[in-house]
Amino acid sequence: MDTAFSWYCIQRIQKTIINFDNCYRSLLFYLLFVHTIPASAGKNLEQMSLEELMNIRIVGASKYEQKQQQVAAAISIITRKDIRTYGWRTLNEALASLPGIYTTYDYQYDYLGTRGFSQPGDFNSRILITINGNRINDATYDQGPTGRDFPLDIDLIERIEFIPWSGSTAYGLNAMLGIVNVITRKGADIKGAELSASYQTAEIMPQERVTFGKQFDNGADALISFSGLQSRGADRFFEFGDSGISGITRHMDGENVKQMFARGSYGPLSFDFIYGNRKKEDPTGAYQSDPLVPGQFQRDRRLNAQIQYQDNFANDTLNVLGRFFYGQYRYDNPMVYGGERTLSTGPSDWHGTELRLLSTAIPDHKLMLGAEYQNNTSIKQTFQNFDNPDQNIAVSNSLLRIGVYIQDEWQITDTLSVTGGIRFDHNKWIGNRFSPRGALVWQATPKVTLKAQYGRSHRAPNSYERNYSDGTYRIANPELHSEMADTAELIADYLPEPNLNLRATLYQWDMHHLITSGIDPISGLSQFQHSSKRVLARGTELSLDKTWNWGGRLRASYGLQDAEQHNSHLVNSPYHLGKLNISIPIPLITGLRAGYELQYYGRRKTLDGSKTDSYVLSNLNLVTNIPQIKGLEASLSVYNLFNENYLHPAADSNWQNTFWQPGRTVRFRLDYRF
Repeated sequence: MDTAFSWYCIQRIQKTIINFDNCYRSLLFYLLFVHTIPASAGKNLEQMSLEELMNIRIVGASKYEQKQQQVAAAISIITRKDIRTYGWRTLNEALASLPGIYTTYDYQYDYLGTRGFSQPGDFNSRILITINGNRINDATYDQGPTGRDFPLDIDLIERIEFIPWSGSTAYGLNAMLGIVNVITRKGADIKGAELSASYQTAEIMPQERVTFGKQFDNGADALISFSGLQSRGADRFFEFGDSGISGITRHMDGENVKQMFARGSYGPLSFDFIYGNRKKEDPTGAYQSDPLVPGQFQRDRRLNAQIQYQDNFANDTLNVLGRFFYGQYRYDNPMVYGGERTLSTGPSDWHGTELRLLSTAIPDHKLMLGAEYQNNTSIKQTFQNFDNPDQNIAVSNSLLRIGVYIQDEWQITDTLSVTGGIRFDHNKWIGNRFSPRGALVWQATPKVTLKAQYGRSHRAPNSYERNYSDGTYRIANPELHSEMADTAELIADYLPEPNLNLRATLYQWDMHHLITSGIDPISGLSQFQHSSKRVLARGTELSLDKTWNWGGRLRASYGLQDAEQHNSHLVNSPYHLGKLNISIPIPLITGLRAGYELQYYGRRKTLDGSKTDSYVLSNLNLVTNIPQIKGLEASLSVYNLFNENYLHPAADSNWQNTFWQPGRTVRFRLDYRF
């Protein structure tokens, strides 16, 4: 497939939707009043039953396939059909539907909060993001992208696995508070071509995708996809704190995203290639740059690739997985300070390999042994002042990381299993670290499963925290070492009937040696330091998942979380979280399905000690096939349905203490498959 031709197709699609600013009203009329047929047609959507969902095998927890009931964690699965039903636009929006998850947006990035922890200004560095098992967190900031900087189009996701527990035993760094493993679609899922185009109000945002995929007669499978997004953004009013400046940022909130994904497999070999280029203009004066100055933005470019071999030997008692991976990250941030033009960059390159052996030769045991090597060959951070070159700085370093892990899953009886494992990590910044884990799964009755797990995880300081120094604002701290977290979790799953699952979870995590921003006592400059105050979090989550034979599904959860540091509640940590997702076929309408979600977020503490108000969000998505044109699908989405006004806390690098969040947004979308 010629790249130029692919982008030509995308541009043609864009032109067909550029005038859709008000057409959502006529589409809604069409969806509701055209082509009346019996209500049973709602089942054409082929929604998976709860029993089928529970039988999905996951790989994110232990790096090999397991049934959900075998994993001692409150695992959640989001399928491609869920994404389609609710009209989620980003990985962040999909994850926000799960228990214990909340999000923060500062008009630059989306941040993911997990069970009470989301420090303003952090870059999701305590959550590991993987695509088909390949680490996406970069080597400069350890950032786990979940918004539009996530390099994969969400329409190419087959399922999302979220494991809210310390996963350092299998993954090492970053897997402190959760693991997000994204499984992509294959060529066999496409079976031809897909074209997608959408138009979104408020931010004036067209978006396009063209995807080709096929499984060949010899078993080879191939997929290639190109995506694009262009946003003019909204004109918003901002106040700029101590500067005394305020005003409307006109045409300063734009965004541009380009993405490419390719995947191929043949027999035991597979290959992934992911590229994302996202530029987000800055209306907020981030890092306390000059307010209301156009031309300031953040650009993130990510390239991730891996070649993987996986096959069985010794009469299928030995599974061997070997993979080689390569990653590249490029960051550019032009800003203006005191009228002087500057440019900050943070590029990094890395490569590595992993070998994992899984043996079932010993009866009732799954013994896993693995080794991982990652060489961060180049990590650079620069600051360039075009008007005052004396302030220019450049910091370069490299880092070699190795890890060895072992785990045994022992099926003691038909209803009782125990898992134990440990991982050893080493690099020159932190020395040696051990991450143990123990878990117990007991199927007490055919309908009740009880799980318990304990794990210790760690995170090494990233290069920005440890090595960046500009001599005027921040100073380096090469004495930083790992921060640690101990996590304990109890889960009870109750299936009173095949289409109903009830879950109760109790958890506690204790984080010590937390890396946080402080003040160097000698220079008086900002510096990342270890906090002497431990962070202790306790919480409970109650959830329900119910499906009906007529095609409806209800998923609901409530979470109570209390995260404190030295008897003070953490910043940006709501006590209460409530989620409700319901999808139903619309009676008498051809293939029309509605997906509605309701989310409640409790008050959050901000950096100045004040608290934001609690708020309720509602989103509605309508999706249907168009009978007159085979393969054509239309959807209408309304985000923030009731135009709720709500705030998110800001970081100490912002002029603002809080940010007002976007109001009601409408999106119209067409998908064509052939």
